[in-house]
Amino acid sequence: SKSNMSDVEILSSKKRKLSPDADEGGPSSSSAFHHDSSSPSSSTQHATSSSPNTTTPTKLPPRPPNTYDNIRTAIVINNGTRTNLIRLIGLKSLFARQLPKMPKEYIARLVFDRRHKSLAILSSDPEKKDCDDEIIGGICYRAYPEMRFAEIAFCAVSASQQVKGYGTKLMNLLKMHAVTEGIEFFITYADNYAIGYFKKQGFTKAVSMPKGRYQGLIKDYDGGTIMECYVHPTIDFTRVPEMIQAQKEFILQRIRAGTAKSDKVVYPPLPPDFYAGQDVKSRAEKGAAERSLAIPGVSEAGWTMADLMASTRDAKDSDKKKHQLKSDLLALVSKVQDQQYSWCFRDPVDTNEVKDYLDVVGDPIDLKTMEKRIRRGDWYKTKHMLFSDMMKMVNNCKLYNGEGNTYYDCAVSLEKYLASISPMFTE
Repeated sequence: SKSNMSDVEILSSKKRKLSPDADEGGPSSSSAFHHDSSSPSSSTQHATSSSPNTTTPTKLPPRPPNTYDNIRTAIVINNGTRTNLIRLIGLKSLFARQLPKMPKEYIARLVFDRRHKSLAILSSDPEKKDCDDEIIGGICYRAYPEMRFAEIAFCAVSASQQVKGYGTKLMNLLKMHAVTEGIEFFITYADNYAIGYFKKQGFTKAVSMPKGRYQGLIKDYDGGTIMECYVHPTIDFTRVPEMIQAQKEFILQRIRAGTAKSDKVVYPPLPPDFYAGQDVKSRAEKGAAERSLAIPGVSEAGWTMADLMASTRDAKDSDKKKHQLKSDLLALVSKVQDQQYSWCFRDPVDTNEVKDYLDVVGDPIDLKTMEKRIRRGDWYKTKHMLFSDMMKMVNNCKLYNGEGNTYYDCAVSLEKYLASISPMFTE
């Protein structure tokens, strides 16, 4: 609903006063970032080539019109060119106008900093070309390629172009561009005015990125809430509404297919002697499931004994314990990742570079692999199993490297740390 939107659409971080995006619904359709309608990938009809020995598949329906195709965008950097300098001045003016409480010198320093980049949405009006008014909105950010994350500094939309959803479009386009730079996470500090906007764009207050990746690279800001967004490399963020709609249609089709016949059948009431011979007073979970399955129409609707048992209290308690264990294991891995000497254990060893590693280490393991196993949910049955993998990781490092180098020293430090927190693995 647009009735509860703020009149000023100012988005930012780091002590900046921000307003939520005016368009809560997001774009109705989308395409890839910098979509080129002349390229083969943008063809409105896709067909798989056929050979004499194969059947020609059905052609896919044409893709719907794309509102993102009509948006002019540019990645602006301070490389000294006339066009980029004009756009940087426009971005500086936009941020200064929309963020009046921010020092203009600070805005200018970050916008013109060669380590920062800006994604700008440009006006399609030819009369505004090469002037400040050409900039409709922009996001200024700094990428840290070696750590695979970027910090968002400023984000704003021109007051004359608000209530058009440009805030959402800006963020979607930035995510699409981030994938090309290898960015895995966005991180920002948001004040109370901005938290709502960032939540709509997929940001969360629960930072899952290891602290060691961003600590020391970005500053902490009083009064700001640190927020993070994971950028999935295979999702087309400009087509999220279409994707959700397609998933909804698929689920509804499966439901309709499964109930096409059973929902038309009307079963008579249960006879008075239906429970005759059954132990109706038994509270055993299996007995309750058997009684439910005996009701006419239950099995015909597709219910099985396994389904009914899964809905019992014992099954729910078991699931609760599994979720708690998963949460505890992830917390332990995160605790280890935060240690400064764990940097060499966070990712798998690149066997293309260390070609003899597998000749020495028969069962490699690392923190990233452990995290994947935990999220899969069926690998670690106890905390002690995770502790065993961590000790194996330490021993692998010591075995391959030997005494007298940095990696060995890190392994020794991690081993001491694991010994100090070992009681946490037995609770």
